[in-house]
Amino acid sequence: MGKLRGWIGRHLRGCVQFMATALGNGYAAGFLHGSIYRGDTKALCLPGLNCYSCPGALGACPIGAFQAVIGNRNYHFAFYVAGFLIFVGALAGRFVCGWLCPFGWIQELLYKIPFVKKLRRLPGEKWLCRIKYGVLLIFVILLPMTVLDLVGQGSPWFCKYICPSGTLMAGFPLAVLNPSIRAGMGGLFLWKTAILVVVALLSLLVYRPFCRYLCPLGAVYGLFNPVAVYRYRIDEHRCTKCGLCQKACKLDIPVYLKPNSMECIRCGECKRACPQEAILCGKRKDVSKKERKIINV
Repeated sequence: MGKLRGWIGRHLRGCVQFMATALGNGYAAGFLHGSIYRGDTKALCLPGLNCYSCPGALGACPIGAFQAVIGNRNYHFAFYVAGFLIFVGALAGRFVCGWLCPFGWIQELLYKIPFVKKLRRLPGEKWLCRIKYGVLLIFVILLPMTVLDLVGQGSPWFCKYICPSGTLMAGFPLAVLNPSIRAGMGGLFLWKTAILVVVALLSLLVYRPFCRYLCPLGAVYGLFNPVAVYRYRIDEHRCTKCGLCQKACKLDIPVYLKPNSMECIRCGECKRACPQEAILCGKRKDVSKKERKIINV
């Protein structure tokens, strides 16, 4: 039984990531015919970075949906999408990044390739982690709202010029399966491919580089990490500040000092590595009950 629990603990998150990717992109006919699913569920947002234009996508990426609305000349604000992001963020923070995001999972799979030396962080990590907030502000919000065409329509700047997830999950499948799209590929597709290649190569060296440095969705959810319902807490009575949690964390977060860092994706590696079981997680009330129980023992 103990071995079974250990196996589940090691592989549960990977299984959930696979299922989330498969369920969110379960329209098999799209991959067969090179078309995009346009059913009713496409109006609903999925929590992770899951491209709307992926042939199998059954829902919409919240970042893409937000840009589509605020860049539309007939609307001024994406109330549904903003409410969705606030709700998911307030409930779970970056738990979504660690458990439900397809592109995050793909980066993790690349990082597991063993033939290159892994880096804990890149030079200038502190500043690189702030780039995603600039991407959120400039490419997701300001440019779609202010740079308009002749009819007053904005473009989805992040999706169009940056997002490697869209290139991988939508651009390549559609280009392979749809001759008309393949014939229209040009310099922009090459630029997006170059970004994807750089992200893929970095993923071999450092854990989740796109999530760490560029992802605007991670930036949104990260803002909620310190106040989310699902959060981490440190039992000060048990914690010896040994640093094993930070060694286990592939994002190199000193969990014993910053259990709710905005960079934390809630993967749970730190919790499994703590020999004192000093890292508590769950709903805020549940965590408090566990703390009181430990203190009273």
